[in-house]
Amino acid sequence: MKITVIGGTGLIGSNLVNKLRQLGHTVIAGSPASGINTITGEGLLEALQDADVVVDVSNSPSFEDNAVMEFFQTSTGNLLKAEAYANVKHHVALSIVGAERLPASGYLRAKIRQEDLIKSSGIPYSILRSTQFFEFAPGIAKSGTIGQEVHISTGAIQPIASEETVEVLMNIVLSAPLNDTVEVAGPVRMPMSEFIRYYLDSTEDSRQLVEDPHALYFGTELNDDSLVPVNKSRLGKIKYEDWFSKQLVSH
Repeated sequence: MKITVIGGTGLIGSNLVNKLRQLGHTVIAGSPASGINTITGEGLLEALQDADVVVDVSNSPSFEDNAVMEFFQTSTGNLLKAEAYANVKHHVALSIVGAERLPASGYLRAKIRQEDLIKSSGIPYSILRSTQFFEFAPGIAKSGTIGQEVHISTGAIQPIASEETVEVLMNIVLSAPLNDTVEVAGPVRMPMSEFIRYYLDSTEDSRQLVEDPHALYFGTELNDDSLVPVNKSRLGKIKYEDWFSKQLVSH
């Protein structure tokens, strides 16, 4: 099978590309650095020629409201147009659990726009929504830092090891199109503040965590239903503390 992965050099994309290649598939890892650009269209038709499946795990270089909307609209539109021309039979995209419940977030509004474009394209599709990755902890802590304090929302999250999201994504890629949206989440629900507290404590970080119900995440306040699955979803098995311990050993 020939599979083109847009965003194929990022956290999710590179792992997915490696796993698919190990199974013997022909995989193109698409990124602007490799001459495949979904914004300008450079290299897009060549990358999609004879592709059975296209996977979009790309992300906007800017998270500013207008820029991120422009990115997902333009990138997804160009990609779907090229797929229709190349007669691609399956479009797979990665999105975010709860995106439709947080319209105040410009980033999440853009992800919903991406989903809507895919659903209305006429191309058979599968959308996998994932919760936040364990790997996001340093970035979340950084974004909430004010001086020596880290202000983090008390809203619930259900974080997952990115490798488990990749496993589900790979199974979807190698299966028939769902023409539907499915969700994957980690095994344990917790306040975002507790997730970051564990990270700060485990790295002996001197910053002081402040539990703040009004702290923003991607520009919006969270509640206990915002970012967790409300319907039946696939659950990962790896717990954050076990994953984190392995990272310390490997480094």
